[in-house]
Amino acid sequence: MLESGMAEDTPTVEMSLDALSQALHRAADDLRAAAPAIEQARTEIASRNTSVPRAIVRDAERVIDHLRQADECLRDVVKDLAEDGL
Repeated sequence: MLESGMAEDTPTVEMSLDALSQALHRAADDLRAAAPAIEQARTEIASRNTSVPRAIVRDAERVIDHLRQADECLRDVVKDLAEDGL
């Protein structure tokens, strides 16, 4: 038996997809904003033939891993929606 407030705390499919859509838009904006700074840094590093601190390399690898995981999860969502005929 459900407690009285439990059903209200459970997100609906529509709520979950709305939250996902909003998160995707924010992430897309953030990625577009970061790309020029990263490209500028790459150009400067290449022109100066300088070394990069390990922390930057580690953080970049972590971002790549997170983006891959997000991509896989998004593919799962899209696949599940398609399988449900949505």
